[in-house]
Amino acid sequence: MDAPAPALDVPPEMGLDAAVSAGRFLVRGDHANLWFEGAGDALVVAFDNLATIDEGWPRAPWAWGRLAPLGHSVLGVQSHAKDWFRQPTAPALLRGLEERGFFRRFRRVVLTGASMGGFAALNFAPLIPEARVLAFSPQSTMNRAIAPFEQRFPFAVRKSNWEGMPFLDAAAAVPYIRRAVVLYDPFVPEDRAHAARLAGPNVQFLRAAFTTHEAIRVVLKSATFPILVDGLVEGDEVGRAFWAAWRARRGVTKWQRALLAAAANRGRHALVVRAAEAMLRLGADLPDEDKVFIRRARRAATHALKAGAPG
Repeated sequence: MDAPAPALDVPPEMGLDAAVSAGRFLVRGDHANLWFEGAGDALVVAFDNLATIDEGWPRAPWAWGRLAPLGHSVLGVQSHAKDWFRQPTAPALLRGLEERGFFRRFRRVVLTGASMGGFAALNFAPLIPEARVLAFSPQSTMNRAIAPFEQRFPFAVRKSNWEGMPFLDAAAAVPYIRRAVVLYDPFVPEDRAHAARLAGPNVQFLRAAFTTHEAIRVVLKSATFPILVDGLVEGDEVGRAFWAAWRARRGVTKWQRALLAAAANRGRHALVVRAAEAMLRLGADLPDEDKVFIRRARRAATHALKAGAPG
């Protein structure tokens, strides 16, 4: 993640029976581990994504650097491979904790993750009664017959098993989830198609335009991640506080690049000029090297308008 994680020692290793009442633990499995850091009376269950697996071992739970300051307990579900948790270990470990009463220690349980982790959070939520889900750009499935529109990540998909139940399709889990919030970029065709498959009366969609498939990065940079997490820790809706804070995305480079590129690709050259000038005003105190791509986009759009292109 973008924020440096707090200093963290690997928790003591133990089995499920001992872990149920422990304040910290590491449970190792054949295909996945559980890393728990006890704190508050709410629990955030964080699932790895493709990028975090590249960090190697040991690594803290996904988003630990952002979750730790919130004061909630955190359970990291850590895959050994880029397999979308299409494996027997992760669900077996979660089911084992549930059977032993671990999740009843907490007044609220929220599962979260991005992309691969978002898929897992939705898929495994029915294993934990009353759990809520916060998913960023999740896939509903990577099975080519069910989701033929999904052609991304071909290497990782070939390396994992996408045939047969259980946990093949997160859309099948949605009716059994108490509440889910799904944030995605509606201008990413694959993410829009997955979101359509995940729709239900218990699902709130946050359409975050110009964030790309890596919407979580814009969320982190805009400092809105804590608002989203606490929205589900304390309630079942993400509302005005998030949208008010979401204005901070305008100063996030990734969002700026995506907006300018989208406008240019659609031939909206006058919009590119106006947006670029607004971005330059917003970032007036930034170093010049951080403004190069904005000036370049404005210059190209200005040339296009002078050449007679429609605005």
